[in-house]
Amino acid sequence: MTVETGLEQLIADGGRQLGGARVGLLTHPAAVLPDLSHGLDALLDAGAGITAVFGSEHGFRGTAQDGASEQVTVDPPSGLPVFDTYGTDAAGLAELLRKSAVEVLLVDLQHVGARFYTYESTLHDAIAAAAVAGVDVVVLDRPNPVGGVQVQGPVLDPAFSSFVGRAPIPLRHGMTMGELGSLFAELLDVPAPGVVPMRGWRPEDLFTATGLPWVPPSPNMPTPAAAICYPGTCLFEGTGLSVGRGTTTPFELCGAPWLDARLARELRAAGLPGVAFREAWFTPTFNRWAGERLCGVQLHLTDPTAFDPLLSALTVLYTAHRLWPGRLDFQPRTFDLLAGTDELRRGLEAGAEPGELIRSWSPGLAEFEELRRRHLRYPRLQASD
Repeated sequence: MTVETGLEQLIADGGRQLGGARVGLLTHPAAVLPDLSHGLDALLDAGAGITAVFGSEHGFRGTAQDGASEQVTVDPPSGLPVFDTYGTDAAGLAELLRKSAVEVLLVDLQHVGARFYTYESTLHDAIAAAAVAGVDVVVLDRPNPVGGVQVQGPVLDPAFSSFVGRAPIPLRHGMTMGELGSLFAELLDVPAPGVVPMRGWRPEDLFTATGLPWVPPSPNMPTPAAAICYPGTCLFEGTGLSVGRGTTTPFELCGAPWLDARLARELRAAGLPGVAFREAWFTPTFNRWAGERLCGVQLHLTDPTAFDPLLSALTVLYTAHRLWPGRLDFQPRTFDLLAGTDELRRGLEAGAEPGELIRSWSPGLAEFEELRRRHLRYPRLQASD
């Protein structure tokens, strides 16, 4: 059975939940129906009163690279005004909501299940802003591409809150955007958003089991495999390693000019579950080490359900640090904001083994589970580790 998204459910219901209000749509190119028609077009065809569009990082039409958005004020195909939320805090977003004169903000953003993917922060800020502006929020739910069972990584320390992590949740949170919206509202002490739930989604399933088409939710998230690797390999962006931006397989690659074949040999010997490591040579066309010939590894997922992105990424970092002391070039601010703490970087720099680092997260994850459980909408078959 193909999962029916919140967008499909809203359209099938004739948009009655919107009650004839003036509606703003916060969305991006991956918010499509199974026939690949975009949600904005489908909602306009269904007679929903969309009067404004809001874009996030990469822009409403998705033409901007990471750390940027589209400088567009009117969407040519629809003629609707476009409001850019990227780089705007909750107070600024509240002002945009007032300027748009919308009464309901629909949020339809396909995320990838990792705290530092900025659509989670965009949702957090939208909920905070809407409470100030007197606007109702309705989240159109979509699958978590990396599943809704596993919860991993350090819980964010509020001292490291940023746009790559607003709230004290773990790096891999195992929640949908609808579930996160409810959790964020509790933490913010504001009204919970409405949620149009999915039909037929099983939290134990990865995206490839949903029957839905994959549309890159950002320019460097081309495949479901990249999304599965991302909760771990994105941490490399806080080091001197390339994560494959500027290649066709970002987040499945890592490399640097000073690495050699020893990295692949050591990683193969580690016997990590669900992944094989191939010695890889590549030259990024942009981003870190652009134009330089790099050596590193490509992660080939042999069993995506068994693959552990955090264990694999930490093993890469641990191995590189051990074989090439002092060469990883940790960038403390970037790495710590991604990790949501400075303890992970300090542990890696001190030579702590991956298992030791993972065990240190257990108390925070157990506490988070108590909060998470109150906001889950779809039955989980097993407890998270």
